[in-house]
Amino acid sequence: MEQDTSKLSAIPAGAVYINPRTDFGFKKIFSDRILLISFLNEVLPNVNIIDIHYEPTESVDDFCDSRKATFDLLCKTADGSYVLVEMQNAAQHYFADRALFYGARMVSRQAQRGRWNYHLQAVHVVSILNFMLNEGTGEVIERVSLMNERTKERFSDKLTFTYIQLPNFRKDVNELTNNFDMWLYSLKYLEKLTARPPEVQGRIFEHLFESAQIKRLTVEEMETYNKSILEYDDVKDAVDYATERGIERGIERGIERGIEQGRIMTVINGAQNGVSIATLSLITLFSEQKIRDILKQNGLL
Repeated sequence: MEQDTSKLSAIPAGAVYINPRTDFGFKKIFSDRILLISFLNEVLPNVNIIDIHYEPTESVDDFCDSRKATFDLLCKTADGSYVLVEMQNAAQHYFADRALFYGARMVSRQAQRGRWNYHLQAVHVVSILNFMLNEGTGEVIERVSLMNERTKERFSDKLTFTYIQLPNFRKDVNELTNNFDMWLYSLKYLEKLTARPPEVQGRIFEHLFESAQIKRLTVEEMETYNKSILEYDDVKDAVDYATERGIERGIERGIERGIEQGRIMTVINGAQNGVSIATLSLITLFSEQKIRDILKQNGLL
């Protein structure tokens, strides 16, 4: 039975598909084993995933006062490797440190009692970001691993990080050339579409678009999705406000303190309110390196 979404104000009128960047939408789509395996095989090119097993998303270790670490999705592959997958909609302080902490926990929890040879299973942290982790690079995907600085070769493949920066994916639908492009296009625009574009082709995407239909949700799922959209909108509004207010405050103080000092204050106030280095460079005409120097001098970087 199709659901009536007209009374659920958080869901846009006429919406056909769920928003995959909401907490509910992300977990709804990637709780499907077939979809998750397809996606991971596109973003982890050196890892051939045949099958996965979902693990509890809450890991409690016997250190750090048993502090809990919660992931969006945690799975174990057929070869014993672990994959942590998360959707992050807003930048936060020490985000890279947070990812490192989560990944390190999955490494440390492999310790065995008694005699043990320290053989480890690989841990892959995959973060889909609705913001830019590295400003100004224009890269859609960033891969991080342990490297030998002298030889520039990988030192270990037991802990890797993959960051997908959705804002940097700017291809139109007629520019999609492979499954990776089609996955990112779907993640970025799915909730705005009313039908699967012909350019997004293949059985896996037919399955994705069918599974993501709002009309397929149960009453309970619809309620959860509605709440998830409200939370998503709150985060988006907060980020937009911080960006706008940071620019305004910098300009106001700039008028008061003179042009040069005002440009510096624009950098400081903008950074404190979440404005990116690239945006601050456009506003102040400072180079991105000078902006980084200003932020370092003021303890903001």
